[in-house]
Amino acid sequence: LPSAEDLNVNTKIAGNELLWKMMEDPALVEQFAKEKPELKSDPDLIRRIYLDLVTRPEYQSYLINSGREKQEEKKILEFIFNDMMLASENFVSHLEENFTNWNDDGEMIVQLLAGYLGKPHSFNFTEMLSADKALFAKQLLQTVLDKDAHLHEIIIPKLKNWDPERIALLDMILMKMGVAEFLYFETIPPKVTINEYIDLAKEYSTEQSGQFINGILDNIHKEMVRDGKMEKTEYRKNG
Repeated sequence: LPSAEDLNVNTKIAGNELLWKMMEDPALVEQFAKEKPELKSDPDLIRRIYLDLVTRPEYQSYLINSGREKQEEKKILEFIFNDMMLASENFVSHLEENFTNWNDDGEMIVQLLAGYLGKPHSFNFTEMLSADKALFAKQLLQTVLDKDAHLHEIIIPKLKNWDPERIALLDMILMKMGVAEFLYFETIPPKVTINEYIDLAKEYSTEQSGQFINGILDNIHKEMVRDGKMEKTEYRKNG
């Protein structure tokens, strides 16, 4: 039989407003209905994480405060995700076993969620999960994979004062994506590409990444224009 302590469960975390904002997002609800992630859940693992959570000082402090301050709502979710779930070998193993692309996509997903928790109002799940965006993302990813060596050859000479081995992996990926858009996605204006990857670098990489990527992509863009290698629809119209 459950003890009195078991029956006296504090439900504050269940009413976390930031969590509900995410769970009630129409685009996310639609995606959950399609993917049915609940079928891959592990109740025993969830229970163990919860039992660990209720012993943590961070959680006890959260419960003591009866208010719903946005910063506190965000802080406890970040703690649960970063310090408990991702820190749990069992949880990470569960992800690896049930989501075949986790080893490839896990870092990006973690960064996206961290970005959402940091600035939830700047995220639009409808736009993030639209069919058009999914198709574009797949095409861009496949292009970067297929043309990786060529993209690398274009970028490396521009890193005169940088050791390629010390450049953040995410920065290199973003630069390859940007150059791929220059070369193979003719309807995307170069300025849009550069600004997009500056924003992504600022949001998800280091403090210096935005300025760094801006300089490299702008340099590559100018060289392509000079050498007549820009085949942009917009560029040809305006050129």
